[in-house]
Amino acid sequence: MAGIMVSASTGVMNSLLGKLATMMGEEFAKLKNLRKEVKYISDELSSMKDAVESLADVDELDKQTARWRDAVREMSYDIEDIIDDFMCKIGEKSKKSGFVHDTIQRLRTSRVRHKIVGQIEDIKKLVHETTARRERYKVDVPTSHNVAVDQRVVTLYANAAKLVGMEGPTNELVNWLKDDEKKLKVVSIVGFGGLGKTTLANEVYHKLKGEFHCGAFLPVSQKPNVPKLLHSLLTQLGCQQSFHDCELNVLLDQIRENLKNKRYFIAIDDLWDVSAWSIIKCAFLENNLGSRLIVTTRIRTVAEACYFSHHEHILEMKPLSEEDSKKLFFDRIFLSEEACPAQLRDVSVDILKKCGGLPLAIISISSLLASGSSDQKERWKHVLNSLGSVSGTNLTLEAMRQILNLSYKNLPHHLKTCFLYLGMFPEDYLIHRRKLVSLWISEGFISKSHRQSLEQTGISYFNELVNRSLIQPVRIDQDGSVGTCKVHDMLLDLILYKSAEENFITVVDNPEAIAGQLRKPRRMLFNLDGATLARDVSMSQLRSFAMWRGSMNNPSLAEFKYLRVFVADFSSSSSDDNRKIDLTGLCKLYQLRHIWIRGCSKCQLPTQIRGLQMLERFDIDGSCIPMDIFHLPCLLDVIVPSVKRLPEGIGKMKSLQHLDWFYMRHTSLDSIKGLGELTNLSTLLLTTGFSEDVDMDVLNSSLGKLCSLEFLDIVSPGDSWIPEALTLSPPPPNLVKLYMMKRSHIPKWIGELHNLQTLFLHVEKLDKNGVGILAELSALVDLELTFDRALEETIAIYGTAFAILKRFRVNCKNMAHLTFQVGAMPKLQCISLGLNALGWKQENYATPTGIENLFALERISVTIGCLDATESEQRSVESAIRSAINMHPGHAHITTNIAREPYRFSFGESVTNPWYQAEPAAGRSIL
Repeated sequence: MAGIMVSASTGVMNSLLGKLATMMGEEFAKLKNLRKEVKYISDELSSMKDAVESLADVDELDKQTARWRDAVREMSYDIEDIIDDFMCKIGEKSKKSGFVHDTIQRLRTSRVRHKIVGQIEDIKKLVHETTARRERYKVDVPTSHNVAVDQRVVTLYANAAKLVGMEGPTNELVNWLKDDEKKLKVVSIVGFGGLGKTTLANEVYHKLKGEFHCGAFLPVSQKPNVPKLLHSLLTQLGCQQSFHDCELNVLLDQIRENLKNKRYFIAIDDLWDVSAWSIIKCAFLENNLGSRLIVTTRIRTVAEACYFSHHEHILEMKPLSEEDSKKLFFDRIFLSEEACPAQLRDVSVDILKKCGGLPLAIISISSLLASGSSDQKERWKHVLNSLGSVSGTNLTLEAMRQILNLSYKNLPHHLKTCFLYLGMFPEDYLIHRRKLVSLWISEGFISKSHRQSLEQTGISYFNELVNRSLIQPVRIDQDGSVGTCKVHDMLLDLILYKSAEENFITVVDNPEAIAGQLRKPRRMLFNLDGATLARDVSMSQLRSFAMWRGSMNNPSLAEFKYLRVFVADFSSSSSDDNRKIDLTGLCKLYQLRHIWIRGCSKCQLPTQIRGLQMLERFDIDGSCIPMDIFHLPCLLDVIVPSVKRLPEGIGKMKSLQHLDWFYMRHTSLDSIKGLGELTNLSTLLLTTGFSEDVDMDVLNSSLGKLCSLEFLDIVSPGDSWIPEALTLSPPPPNLVKLYMMKRSHIPKWIGELHNLQTLFLHVEKLDKNGVGILAELSALVDLELTFDRALEETIAIYGTAFAILKRFRVNCKNMAHLTFQVGAMPKLQCISLGLNALGWKQENYATPTGIENLFALERISVTIGCLDATESEQRSVESAIRSAINMHPGHAHITTNIAREPYRFSFGESVTNPWYQAEPAAGRSIL
């Protein structure tokens, strides 16, 4: 149902209203009294939801209002529990008919009718009491509130000269802004709160403002009063006339008139949205006098929108390096690192790790530590424990949290919920986008859209958090999207603080949290190895349970009555006995939607899961799966990389969208035929290693029927090669990504993949015919080729080939015969070369030629494999590569990487290396 969504502030109110709407549907029309009661409840809850959402935008609430808000949120969970309990009991008694039809039949019996009426009365009583409490204490949405000091003002006047790590970015900006270009130029500084954007902009502004006729530093609020903002700009420009009551167009005209014949320098600090920029930018005319603008923002899309022409530049702020972090920290406390007492060295390292290179965090903590004179070691340990803890209440920490909180407050309600859910992952955890989005979907955080699938909408939510700098990209996929991210430690502190306030996530990471201090938990992060929750802690209200530390003493699954998400990693369990972790109770959790388990070898899993009729994702690393898994109607993802043989009946899984992996060895003919029935399948990882009786024609036919397939990964284990008989002819019509490892050559049928955008091929050799096949792929944007042999004949890339290719990676020991003709790959932006220095000889000059003909090239990345190579061989290959690259006439960004261990290449990049990322030789995971 459209609009069903869970909110951090309103609990499960939206989801609950959807279920109540079902109970007021046409099939319940004969049960008039029931519909009347349900309508009363629904109306009351709708009004409460609107009020609670309004309260979410208020900075501070009085105690009575806050308690009422919390009561409404918790009430919504309790009511949904009652309804879900009834649904579960109906479902247990009849699996053949739908919920609504079966409910109608059973409600006609007096006993069942009496029970549901009693439950509805309980719900009505809860709602009535909560409404009365609001009226009794006159709880209402505040119309005004106290305004706290904007910490950016404090930062603005900080002594920037004492901030280490600013010299490089400052010089970069100064050099870029001081050139002789006469056109108006804009530089955007982007990054999350607390990285020093304001300080950097202020430092550059004061360094350069003397070289301009006039200037202004303009702070922008989250919800700016634009006329007031423009009046402040006029005042800073020296205009004495009052314009307080003027219309926007009058203010803009006055500013433009004031700047018409002047070379101006304006800094716009902390811009939050494009709509505000669309008005502000009208004030800045192009007068060809070399004027400059600096814009700071937390949101990438805002930075990209601050353009006037092609004379724009974006500087992305990064956390401080370990060296700069130490210098900033110790210089502020002891004047130097050497002066730090030995007993404080270890704890200081842990504190700096918690600060994660965030200048604001380091400054706040160092100021706090420098002010103490009593037992330093105990004080420092106390600060360390407070960092990342929801109980840290020191004013300095609160000031830091307040700045980060600005980004959180600016989020719409649905993104606040998705952002807070990041607190279900432990510190420094690398979070895969697909995994996170699937968890959001299972939790009910994603609203259905008429134009997008739930997954597409979830990816949009994820990208919005990236754009707002609330999650840090770690790996960039071949299409430019963020595949893996992490959460900065200080943002995680904010998440856990907010989650505790709203009872969104309960974190159990210390023994004190187990001692009966827990409220009624709704989601739990259990991150304490070897511990057991106290018996007086109720688990029956839990929606999500995540355990990352391999505890052997997890609570009994029989208590997890309404669980939606079960995530557990037992791979690092500290247990030294042979006891199996009993997870057989999972099969009784009717509401379960998401199962993710690692370390299955230490677990006892259920053999039958047919009762999990709502299960959407099944992701385990075990060697076998329940034999009745194909009877689950809602299952979308099956990820079983360790399972060598799937049970019979795969053709029944009509809803399946992702299947990782499908092993061919020992797979029956019926299963291969059934694969072709999965017409909703969008992702398939196919592992070969065929037995002799596999009918390749049947497999090819099944693959051709997968009309929704977008991504296909074909892997051959060990040293075996993919059989020539395996073809995609006719191809799946919507295939856009193909990864294929270990073919002897490039097959002709690849030329039929007219919609293919990304291609990864590992082949034995490449010849002219192979290049010709690839060159005709009209939609190809990303291409990666890995060869086991050196090129034996000249491969020339002509201008008419690869017309829209943007990224090209080639891995080969000897590329002397690869050449790019004039006009080759006209839209190529990035090229990556993988070479091996072992056995290198200068006379071979085994590098490609004609790189200078790639006119659109922006990035060149070279990885040199030096395993077992001599220093002379390494220097030779580096010299040869440098000579080839230096032929390029443009200003492409060049990166050189030395790999001293086995690696394989793959599309992607890391934040430490803007385009390329080398990975270990182990297998690939699309997660």
